[in-house]
Amino acid sequence: MQMSDERDISADRATVWAALISPEVLAECVPGTQELTGSPEEGFDAVVVQKVGPVKAKFKGHVTLSDMVEHESLTLSGEGKGGVAGFANGQAKVLLQDSETGTRLIYDVEAKVGGKLAQLGSRIVDGFAKKMADQFFSNLESVIEGPSEEDEPEQAEKKGWLKKLIS
Repeated sequence: MQMSDERDISADRATVWAALISPEVLAECVPGTQELTGSPEEGFDAVVVQKVGPVKAKFKGHVTLSDMVEHESLTLSGEGKGGVAGFANGQAKVLLQDSETGTRLIYDVEAKVGGKLAQLGSRIVDGFAKKMADQFFSNLESVIEGPSEEDEPEQAEKKGWLKKLIS
């Protein structure tokens, strides 16, 4: 399954770059993350719980960052094993460009699954993969930009932490 998209983020490229390589931000952005440890140089080990159709599984996996050109592009590659549920692996190539509102983040994602997950059918799996990618990049945008006016005060306080950290 392959997909591409882009989104404009109201922050400079250095801020978006810092978020993409931060273990704290990645843990907050990957849906279902229970644990994430590591560094951009060594890669990250993660435990993620997800439900795909009727199959719920705990995936243990590893994410690496490669082809890194600071403030311009990188590739996030990951693989996870979910026991009897099967496995998932994929990569996202991310390109950062200046835009009128800050930074345009362009991504190309390729994902593969096997085992029981693959038996669910491509429509369910493809829809799930698209939802996961969209959710990750939406979460990233929210963490970077901070709270929107519609957010509850509690959410607003949680979302603006990256800007405070970088400022």
